[in-house]
Amino acid sequence: MARRLPSLNAMRAFEAAARHLSFTLAADELHVTQAAVSHQIKTLEEHLGMPVFKRLNRALILTPAGQSLFPAVAEALDIMASAVDRLHYQDQSGELTVTTMDSFAATWLVPKLGRFRKSNPDIDVRISTSDESIDFDRVNMDIAIRYGAGGWPGLHVERLMTEEVFPVCAPSLLQSGPPLRCPADLKNHTLLHDDLRVDWKMWLMATGQDSIDAGKGPGYQHSNLVLLAAEQGDGVALARSVLVQHALATGRLVKPFDFAIPGEYAYYIVCPEANLKRPKVKAFRKWLLDEAESMTFAPEPQAT
Repeated sequence: MARRLPSLNAMRAFEAAARHLSFTLAADELHVTQAAVSHQIKTLEEHLGMPVFKRLNRALILTPAGQSLFPAVAEALDIMASAVDRLHYQDQSGELTVTTMDSFAATWLVPKLGRFRKSNPDIDVRISTSDESIDFDRVNMDIAIRYGAGGWPGLHVERLMTEEVFPVCAPSLLQSGPPLRCPADLKNHTLLHDDLRVDWKMWLMATGQDSIDAGKGPGYQHSNLVLLAAEQGDGVALARSVLVQHALATGRLVKPFDFAIPGEYAYYIVCPEANLKRPKVKAFRKWLLDEAESMTFAPEPQAT
């Protein structure tokens, strides 16, 4: 059965006026005019069909009805205020759900996440990996990191990082394999392919290497698998700078040539506009942007 209740504004005005026994002090507390408080009290009394205050020459007192109503209203408002405070606290700490691509999570996000935990120890990041577009109305996620052209209508879309594309290989391949001093030497090496994102043909054309078979060599559906194969010395991979940053910095991979082409797509922060106001999401977004801005590479060409 539907509850027949006065408006919340009327109840707040009544509680404040009853506590202070003053419309003026209630108005100051609620940041409204005294006339507004008087109007809300009149609305409440019309709803109840009885007065809740008795107005004397220089005083305001509660009627029996007002005395009966005041404790229950005060308790109800305290309960609501406590519930809202708990929600605010929970949104400043606890679980933060993030969805991104598995390659980005494995090669960029997870290696850096310790720094976020150090500065935000009360926020527990939960990562879910997917390449699919996300429906925030159906999936319980706070924020997404996606790779593409930026087309996610109806959502907040903010560019996080662009990238470059260049070949990488294991250091051992330079030491024991055929020479790899210039792009033309790639004809003597196995090319490793990212089946979804990166095209050897475009890179080879940009360097003028039309005679090398750009389609030859094994392919992998996910970028992190391509990089893993390159780390094992299985061939030369065409890497995206964002995903290969950590491997270059730690020396697991090297960049044999000092030539790169711009990536076709970029990384984006994606979420509903309303989520940007939430403290946990704001903190994570700022951290992502700071990490992207300070990102450095160590891709100096390695001499053979």
